[in-house]
Amino acid sequence: MAVRRWAVVPAAGRGERFGGRTPKQYTPLLGRPVISWSIAALLASRSIEAVVVVLAAGDRRWPSVPEAADRRVSVCIGGARREDSVANALESLAHRAHDSDWVIVHDAARPCLTLEDLRRLMATTRDDPVGGLLATPVPDTLKVDDGKGRCVRTVPREGIWRALTPQMFRYGLLRRALMLCKDRERPVTDEASAIEALGLRPVLVPGRSDNLKLTTSQDREVIEAILRSRRGP
Repeated sequence: MAVRRWAVVPAAGRGERFGGRTPKQYTPLLGRPVISWSIAALLASRSIEAVVVVLAAGDRRWPSVPEAADRRVSVCIGGARREDSVANALESLAHRAHDSDWVIVHDAARPCLTLEDLRRLMATTRDDPVGGLLATPVPDTLKVDDGKGRCVRTVPREGIWRALTPQMFRYGLLRRALMLCKDRERPVTDEASAIEALGLRPVLVPGRSDNLKLTTSQDREVIEAILRSRRGP
């Protein structure tokens, strides 16, 4: 039985830290919404069987996204939290995916993913029993805030990585991990944290540091510069 790869893009959030009336995944970047860049980066790989985009109920902006018309793209409705949205996407694939298939989860607001990084993630995790995620070592000195704007201590940065997406795990394993976290009411910050809850250790796959996530309005200018540089003059 051939192992297939499925992609999931959670896009049901409102991006409250970003501000404004427009959800950050629909913020325009060089004439295209953020989510368009993120989905296009996944569709660039022909080895991905399909992409499931998880939307908020009543989302009226999605039909205007160019990738909405792609035959490999489908949608489902998300939940209150990210892990609920990913779980809903996995449920929508239940009649198509097998437990041994791979699921690639990518942030809707992370538009700078390169095909090179995506291929490295897939190649590195292909035979791994757990799966893994793109990440980059933290280069800066880390400080702990006392809650009043003063440093309490310095945290050693050795061995500290910044988690990126995509994150790639077996369909059955990820579904079981998310269900366990929900049953135990354990917070899930990303898919890797759910896998860690099973006592497993995802592999860290070095990714590009410019695989940035649009979180605040200040990020927009930097991300546009990155995308513009890849287009060339």
